[in-house]
Amino acid sequence: MNGMECAAKGSGARCGGAATRLCARCEAVAYCSLAHQIAHWSRHKHECDRLQQQMKSVEVLNDFPFTFSREATFQVCVKQEGRCSFLSHRGLHKVGMWMHECGCGASSASFDCLGLNNGWDLPSVLCPCGPNSLVLEQLHSWRDYYRWRSIPLDSPVALVLHWPLTIYHAAHLVGITAVKPEISEKLYIHYLGPEKELLQLVVFGELLALFPGVDIHIELVGPAIPPERDGEKIHISKYACCNEDECECKIAIKNTVLGTESGSSVTLQLWPGFYHDRYRDIVKDSSPHLIIAPNGGIAAYSSWLPSIELVEKIDVPAVFTDYCEEACHLAASCIKTISDRPLKLPVQLNPFRQPIAVEDSVLLLPCYSNCFLFGI
Repeated sequence: MNGMECAAKGSGARCGGAATRLCARCEAVAYCSLAHQIAHWSRHKHECDRLQQQMKSVEVLNDFPFTFSREATFQVCVKQEGRCSFLSHRGLHKVGMWMHECGCGASSASFDCLGLNNGWDLPSVLCPCGPNSLVLEQLHSWRDYYRWRSIPLDSPVALVLHWPLTIYHAAHLVGITAVKPEISEKLYIHYLGPEKELLQLVVFGELLALFPGVDIHIELVGPAIPPERDGEKIHISKYACCNEDECECKIAIKNTVLGTESGSSVTLQLWPGFYHDRYRDIVKDSSPHLIIAPNGGIAAYSSWLPSIELVEKIDVPAVFTDYCEEACHLAASCIKTISDRPLKLPVQLNPFRQPIAVEDSVLLLPCYSNCFLFGI
């Protein structure tokens, strides 16, 4: 409870102290005083029953196969552990791409320096730095992925691999697989609203293993991209490296990844601005097979509405993720104001959500990056 924000904050009188008074029905929100709780009821009553239902799934949300799961979920939520201390215990605090996984690292982030030069800063046994066997069956969970890549369950790499694995999972949900004829050679993805992942772009190299033999083109579109990088193309043809000099990932001059001998790679192109403003520029050469908007926050930003209208019009599968089920519910409600059509993918838990809780959430519901998703 310590550190929770009053749910009525910003809606009138100043909060008088810590938010320690729970809503007795849903237990998902807290207030600094009885007066604030009463004043907020006119708004909260519309969400209270829904939040009460969502609170019943807390154990499912926190269910990960890792040896550090309790430390990264329950202990973060109750303030016994923090992201900084979690990373410090593993020698990763303020190191390379990991520095953007905690509050003190994120505050010094600059999107002018995109994350391409970093490796894992881990021994090879803990990371997917080398050649792999081909994906023979669809991966349904972190346990499947770690088993396939021969990574032990004490490795923290899932904290950043949730970006490419969420793309993989979203593609499968809408029927896109590496064996489908229309994407057997090229897969075009429009990726909307990237922020922190711009500082961790090297992990998108894992898509080489997830879609073997396929050239993947990802158009990254969003206001966080620096204007001076407009149109820039970034080619990734290998995995992020481990910290061992003798490892194959360092020795191999040519890319030795199975299935990429034909020269397949991941190409990222940068487009600053909003999707609806840049769409014509982006599709001059190709149309997308998939649109994905990770941690979209659709209900929080009115700038999404014209982009949603565009997505509806071009009728390409689009998957949106957010930090909790409630955020996805609010996003779906916003979309209903534009579209008469039901969701093509109902709101559902993402098995490849980031396995460390977000600190200082406004709800007592555990929140995770890329936690829930839905599709239109």
